[in-house]
Amino acid sequence: MGSESALKLPAIDFSNPVDLKPGSPEWESLKGQVRQALEGYGCFEAFFHKVPLELRKALLGATDELFDLPLQTKLRNVSKKPYHGYVGQYPMVPLYESMGIDDANISEKVESVANVMWPEGKPSFCNTIQSFSEQLSELDRIVRRMILESLGVEKYLDEHMWSTNYLLRVMKYTGPQTTDTNKKLGLTAHTDKNIVTILYQNEVDGLEVKTKNGEWINVKPTPDSFIVMIGDSLLAWVNGRLHSPYHRVMMTGEKARYSAGLFSIPKAGYIIKAPEELVDEEHPLLFKPFDHVQFLAFYYTEAGQRAESALTTYCGV
Repeated sequence: MGSESALKLPAIDFSNPVDLKPGSPEWESLKGQVRQALEGYGCFEAFFHKVPLELRKALLGATDELFDLPLQTKLRNVSKKPYHGYVGQYPMVPLYESMGIDDANISEKVESVANVMWPEGKPSFCNTIQSFSEQLSELDRIVRRMILESLGVEKYLDEHMWSTNYLLRVMKYTGPQTTDTNKKLGLTAHTDKNIVTILYQNEVDGLEVKTKNGEWINVKPTPDSFIVMIGDSLLAWVNGRLHSPYHRVMMTGEKARYSAGLFSIPKAGYIIKAPEELVDEEHPLLFKPFDHVQFLAFYYTEAGQRAESALTTYCGV
């Protein structure tokens, strides 16, 4: 599995509005940092102050309130898509539970989920979830634009942005309730299957990312930062030019870890296919075109779970 590493993820600051003007020298500098981080690590720590501290605190409070609901209430959040509704009660990862909210940047979609949890309505929860998702989605769009520009395929930008929607998944990892310093598994090692994931968490650490050489980095973001990570669908679209990292959650202590992940996810029916500009003799095609929803269905089969790389097993050339 590799040893734990004292390495740190690259940190990139998106806080200065001047830096976020496409074509400016500052933009070009940030774009180079993003490309380098995603080639080397598949993820980085991002500072992005357009999501204010008050909203980040409100998000963690809303998450706490949501998971405090009775289990029977949480089980009402169901979805036909794997990992999009309520997830919990899994013997393999007993410390973990999560709740998905599709199209969390759209008020009506958030309200429909909230009304299942709180039939009397919960405006404060809805406003917090929608505002957080909408403001954080700007960082997703910036990073994806930088990726396409750095690869010279920005002509596909409109189609690429149109091809996805957003899922916000809020997660709780119960503390192991022990003073034992040995870590307990919170979530098994996996790669994400979507386009881009942006994670925010409370003060309880536990996220670990595996480097290309097999070492595990203990990720310790600050209250001001997010972790940006790419998934297998983007790995396939860029024909392997970037890295989709394995990551896991390992828990110690008694405090619960709360986190929220904004996932840009390919829409059902959209075919993920590497642009012809990214396929050449030096970079032969690695993956056949595929539908993300069908790939996800395969991933949750026994064969998909057993595969070292579900993506390669499913559609590798």
